[in-house]
Amino acid sequence: MSIEDQTTIPSEQFDPHASSLNGSVDPAVLDELFAIRGSIDNFDATLVYLLAERFKATQRVGYLKARHQLPASDPNREKAQIERLRRLAIEAHLDPVFAEKFLNFIISEVIHHHQVISEEHAQEPDARA
Repeated sequence: MSIEDQTTIPSEQFDPHASSLNGSVDPAVLDELFAIRGSIDNFDATLVYLLAERFKATQRVGYLKARHQLPASDPNREKAQIERLRRLAIEAHLDPVFAEKFLNFIISEVIHHHQVISEEHAQEPDARA
């Protein structure tokens, strides 16, 4: 199923106060918890939109690679990106192992997308000529 085929749940259906703690915790504590979680929810939304923009850019790379019959993967680029992200993670006080796992996941998805684009491009009549 492609990204475009997936249905979306409107954000207004999200309950930012959903919790199994309601009624069992001091309301002042819950208010503080909900305020902090509100910030986390905003960060999560930002991450999703940033990832969407990143994948739009990598799709463009995939089409460029397919048009010029370049490989889906670029190991030297991937290695440099991982090293760069590890340094950034250390500077940001983020676990570099987590950052590397996260980037490796993204890279594997990008490579998969590039392979699909390349296969689709190869099947186009003008691509075989």
